[in-house]
This record gives sequence, structure tokens and C-alpha cells, in this order.
Amino acid sequence: MTSTQDSELRTGHSTTGQVVVISGPSGVGKGTICRELVRRLEDVFLSVSATTRPRAEAEVDGKDYWFISRQEFERRISQGLFLEYAEVFGNYYGTPRDAIDRALGQGRIVILEIDVQGGRKAKQAFPDAATIFILPPQGQALQQRLSGRGRDTAATMQHRLAKAEQEIAAARSCYEHFVVNDDLEKAVDQIVQIIGGCSSGRG
Repeated sequence: MTSTQDSELRTGHSTTGQVVVISGPSGVGKGTICRELVRRLEDVFLSVSATTRPRAEAEVDGKDYWFISRQEFERRISQGLFLEYAEVFGNYYGTPRDAIDRALGQGRIVILEIDVQGGRKAKQAFPDAATIFILPPQGQALQQRLSGRGRDTAATMQHRLAKAEQEIAAARSCYEHFVVNDDLEKAVDQIVQIIGGCSSGRG
């Protein structure tokens, strides 16, 4: 599998907010965890990624992703409007910069649900960012979760499982925190504590 990524990053950027990177393989429950963090924590901004992949029937534009055309995505790349972006399985995914900068300027906690490569780019831009990788309880559980979503073909699921192994290995070398999502409430509690500790360290 090939994944290409680039970014337009500012240097010397001062913020009063906190960046929290949440990563993990497909099907591990990142989206659910992020929604719970928004519910549990005060003054949180959950960044919504842009993508060129087709919108699933249950997904909402602007809530799950910003669904845009490939041409529009590439226009935004050329204008440096993404903090980071990648092409995965033939579709672009990217993190818009403007909303993040506004939220950080307001002193908010900014949650980025992105892949490991994007997490590295975010860490370069925001050295104080907390990087948290969500692990599945076991490989079989991840496969069951992917099957339960019902939106992937068998071939795509195998690709995602292979990519999951690669992501986990890559995260071991650069992420600070690892949380196993075998119990949602417990996993969210752990992440809340991590964010609280990072915020205290900044103060």
C-alpha cells in the first residue's frame, strides 16, 4: 500500500490552546472516543477532516467529514490550506488549518483524529501536542469491528487490517501514549487523564 503525504506548516507558532492527536487503525473506535471526549471535556474543538472519498449513507457532511471533490482538494493543497494531508487507498484526507488556528487562539483543546503520518506532521507544527494511539484489544476484535461496519469489501478489509499492523508499528516509534479500547468508558477516562496531565504541564 502506498500513502503519500505533505504539509504546509508554520514555524514559531504560539498558541494558548492544546493540540491532542488521536490515532489508531480503522475500526478501533476513534470516532466514538473523540465524540465522548467532546462530551466530557470543556472548551473542546474537534477538527473535522476533509476527504475525497464517497460519503457513506449514514455520514453527515461537515460532521463526519467535509466531503469535497478531488479537484477542490488539490486546489486547497496548492494554497497551503491543510495542516497535513495524505492519499490513502486512492482518496485524499486532510486537516484544514484555519479552524484549528482559530480554536487554539481561543485557548481551546483541539482534537485531531488523524493517522500516524499526519500525527507526525502535527507534532512538528505543535511540539507540545499530546499524541495518543488507540489500540484494539486483539487482532480478531478489529476484524470483527470492520466487518460490523458493513461498508468495506473483503479486499478493502484485508488492506485495512494490513495497514493497521503497519500503523501500530509506526506509532510505537513516535507516539507518547497508548490506550487499549477494550472498554469505551475506561479508554475515555484514560485519555481525559492524559489530556489533563498535558494541560497541567503547560501551565
